[in-house]
Amino acid sequence: MDGKKGIIFDMDGTVWDSSGNVARSWTVKVHEAGYTDKTVTREDIQSVMGKPMDVIADTLFTYTVKGPERDALRYSCENYENEYLREHGGDLYDGVLETWAKLKDMGYHIYIVSNCQAGYIESFLYYFDIPYGTADDLVEDIECYGNNLLQKDENIKLLAERNGLTNACYVGDIQSDYDSTVKAGFPFIHARYGFGSINAEVPYIDSFEELIKVVPEVIG
Repeated sequence: MDGKKGIIFDMDGTVWDSSGNVARSWTVKVHEAGYTDKTVTREDIQSVMGKPMDVIADTLFTYTVKGPERDALRYSCENYENEYLREHGGDLYDGVLETWAKLKDMGYHIYIVSNCQAGYIESFLYYFDIPYGTADDLVEDIECYGNNLLQKDENIKLLAERNGLTNACYVGDIQSDYDSTVKAGFPFIHARYGFGSINAEVPYIDSFEELIKVVPEVIG
């Protein structure tokens, strides 16, 4: 298909795994808030990654009072998480930057859409020194729940429209990524090395480099 082709990526479980450092940063703020007997684990974070931040807080902070108390702890964790990740980063999956560069050379435009808080994607890009924001950059545009409180399907459509994409796909790792992509009206590629499974027969990759072969089969 002719026109502008885009690949829109999920973050956690697709591009990197930041769960260990996210858990460490959140535990700091949980203890500072007085819950010194509570610890946020890597497994806790992995179990909720991909969900909106308010849902994550309701899942992990059940020992707080729902409302202002829980919200305050959530915001504290979010803000410190961004700061912590800018300094400590996360585990980038093998071949991400090299594959993005190859895909861009093949004529595909690279984007990121996540359910994360504002500033999270920027922390990732800062830590790995990835240029973004213009047509000449490796990652051309980003969007997230924290910026506009829109669900992932809405942000996928918003970003595609904003960038004039005539043909695009979304790459993610969990069922909600697939559901959002279908709702947005785009094909989906499952990152099977990530955090979840998909209840559908869809194109998949077992390593990031496999996108070089799979993307042309999905969107041409």
